[in-house]
Amino acid sequence: MNIQAHRKDEHVIIAEKQYQENAQTDLNEVQLMFDSLPELALDEIDISTKLANYPIAAPFFINAMTGGSPETGKLNARLAKIAAANGLALATGSQSVALADSTAVSSFQVVRQNDPTGMILANLGASHGLDHALKAIAMTNAQALEIHLNPAQELVMPEGDRSFYWLENLKQLVDECPVPVIVKEVGMGLTPKTLNKLQQIGVKYVDLAGHGGTNFVTIENQRRHRKEYSFMADSGLSTAKSLLAVQAYRENFSITASGGIRNALDIVKCLVLGADNVGISGLFLHTLIKQGDAGLDQLIKDLKIEVAKIMLLLGCRSISDLHHENVFLSEKLLAFQQQLTH
Repeated sequence: MNIQAHRKDEHVIIAEKQYQENAQTDLNEVQLMFDSLPELALDEIDISTKLANYPIAAPFFINAMTGGSPETGKLNARLAKIAAANGLALATGSQSVALADSTAVSSFQVVRQNDPTGMILANLGASHGLDHALKAIAMTNAQALEIHLNPAQELVMPEGDRSFYWLENLKQLVDECPVPVIVKEVGMGLTPKTLNKLQQIGVKYVDLAGHGGTNFVTIENQRRHRKEYSFMADSGLSTAKSLLAVQAYRENFSITASGGIRNALDIVKCLVLGADNVGISGLFLHTLIKQGDAGLDQLIKDLKIEVAKIMLLLGCRSISDLHHENVFLSEKLLAFQQQLTH
């Protein structure tokens, strides 16, 4: 097994080891305002939305996790079957390993084989050109492409990149890719600095990937002999802060919120804060490992019902209705929001 494939296995093992039931997303600092007279019935609630302008039946999806080795290929196959059974979109992990090693291709192809009609998102890093993007898309017949921005992870990764001239390449991908391009972080949150640059090159879809969920900086630090980058563990914008930071750009982007989502209330809070959909990785991987396929299938079914019930309590029939809801922010988040405007 080559070093990239081995790293994929390490990522899954370390991510599960570091999983926390209570993620530090700051979403607990966001208070919703319920309506005790909602004048609605549960069967009137519509939880459908869009992801990269593609209709999806639920406002959450299985976000990028894995692939690239025999073991992670098995995980991808299981995730794809569950996605197909529940009508969820599914993003693969980074496919760069499969572009360098043909033996890893099957660990990604298995996603489409087990979910022949569902929405699949391909995934590559921002250093890859259009030719690689086309191969990644074809590998799973994907309807969209996630391009991840991960300079912090690369810098901590012992064998990672050290040069990050990505903007020109990103612009070509956005302009020429045959499918929508979603630009995502991997756990540091997208800041206004980055969002402004993405807006200027025509990006329409962003995944904020806030701090609080799977932390690739700490994962890569665990792979270092001296673990000397522990000081970076709490860096980045939390999921809630990322959602506040993107408010000024709500007319420019369709927003995916991700990073440490643990329950239906987290999902709804993200939607109220402007997200069109929510990506979930760590919770789904943890459930798959600990409770098996049946456990993850039940969790997804529960989340759909729970999201609808919370929407009813807010008096909201649709996801677009949620975008007009008001929230109360803690003093900490309010201070952060006020500083953003300056």
